[in-house]
Amino acid sequence: MNGIAPIPTPVNEPFRQYAPGSAERASLKARLDQMMKETADVPAVIGGQEVRTGDTLDIICPHDHQHVLGKSHQVGEAEVGQAVAAAGDAWHDWSQMSWESRAAVFLKAADLLAGPWRDTVNAATMLGQSKNAFQSEIDAAAEMCDFWRFNAAYMQQIYGDQPGSAPGIWDYVEYRALEGFVFAVAPFNFTSIGGNLSSAPALMGNTVLWKPASTAVLSNYYLLQILIEAGLPAGVVNFVPGRGAQVGNPVFASKSLAGLHFTGSTATFQFMWQEMSQRLEHYGSYPRIVGETGGKDFVFAHPSADPAALTTALIRGSFEYQGQKCSAASRAYIPKSLWGEMKERLTAAVDAIDMGSPLDFRNFMCAVIDKASFDNISDYLADARSGSEYEIITGGNADDSVGYFVEPTIVQTTDPRSRLACEEIFGPVLTIYVYDDDKLDETLEICDTASPYALTGAIFAQDRGEIVRLSNALRHAAGNFYINDKPTGAVVGQQPFGGSRASGTNDKAGSPQNLLRWTSVRTVKETFVAPTDFRYPHMDAE
Repeated sequence: MNGIAPIPTPVNEPFRQYAPGSAERASLKARLDQMMKETADVPAVIGGQEVRTGDTLDIICPHDHQHVLGKSHQVGEAEVGQAVAAAGDAWHDWSQMSWESRAAVFLKAADLLAGPWRDTVNAATMLGQSKNAFQSEIDAAAEMCDFWRFNAAYMQQIYGDQPGSAPGIWDYVEYRALEGFVFAVAPFNFTSIGGNLSSAPALMGNTVLWKPASTAVLSNYYLLQILIEAGLPAGVVNFVPGRGAQVGNPVFASKSLAGLHFTGSTATFQFMWQEMSQRLEHYGSYPRIVGETGGKDFVFAHPSADPAALTTALIRGSFEYQGQKCSAASRAYIPKSLWGEMKERLTAAVDAIDMGSPLDFRNFMCAVIDKASFDNISDYLADARSGSEYEIITGGNADDSVGYFVEPTIVQTTDPRSRLACEEIFGPVLTIYVYDDDKLDETLEICDTASPYALTGAIFAQDRGEIVRLSNALRHAAGNFYINDKPTGAVVGQQPFGGSRASGTNDKAGSPQNLLRWTSVRTVKETFVAPTDFRYPHMDAE
């Protein structure tokens, strides 16, 4: 094509509200009813071919763990080897395909998701990951559309970033794909994260092995089907569901591993990094490593904070999607002068929360993801009941008789460095430390140092001078920082997402920074009239 085709200017996908009586609500409910009657058979997809190993895991509803939505075929060493080979076969043509043609695949995928696939991906997320309709909508539909559209525009922006040239010389850079495949390891909590972990490297010309979380395999599989319908060539993204070591060990043993794109636990990420570091001389190049690994996210309230706004931020930030967001508010610092009013407001707000199945659209909260998560959170609740430094303000109960339900829980602690105040729980548990108003600076230092994480954080204050003071004190405590807002809900194109310290490499998903990690730059210098004499003027005789 002789022409520069600009990517359509991306616009954030509007959220559907699913109000009672609306056509969108009726359509989604119909797909939910249909999916509840289906038994999905989710294969691996390798080189464009569906692979059914017969070694399966049940896909269940966390809110109704006796209901089986389907089964997922698990891969092993042989299938991973086939996926590596398929990625290698696809690499040459895909990496050399024009960037406009690659972009077209993902732009079409966004329109397919926004339209005919929307109900299916939302329903799969609601049932398989126990998200209510709105939480699924902002994740599986809107954010995934945003990733595909904005990333295409960012790719064009990156390719347009070129060096200057001196007279007689033409200098430019070529953004090449990495040599090898990228291993994308996805979490359960955001369908869109799985889609972005796999598609961001692919957009930049790389081939990918995509390992979905076993508890999000259904929604992730449907995203792959959208990409295939959008024209993604076989072998570019290979879908390899399986148990950790059975997939990871052969991946890390492959000489072709060129990168890791990861979201999950800090322990798992560190283990993977160590595995790769021990094989550096084995790989064809130094693998790129991009990871986001969670947080112990804070809300710090100044005495001038608005109690109504602070209450809403804490409830939404802590308990939306059962606190299973890397960005969820998990610890809060509230001045004593506000605590009396805040305690009443928070208790009243929690009492108004409805919890149950996502099939009932009135529910604000649903179930946590699985038995392991339920048991982990229950252990923290037991600690809250028994520890002398804790007082449970509201909640504190859990019941897994039907689904993995944990009450929204607020705990007050007298020790800001206690276990519940410092460790990531990944559930609907908010720990509050009430500080003396005259010890604000001391408490800011505690907020900055009590947790090893630095993902998200929020401050609440009305006094601009105090906003500056708090912002400076907590400058390195969060990669996404919010002023008078909850610490969740980053939007592609508006708030690039990522954190540092134990929260990851801070490569900012939803921005050009992330896409740059999946390129290898070649600098080209062309001289139009080359010199023909090796000597320089200073070498002439005196």
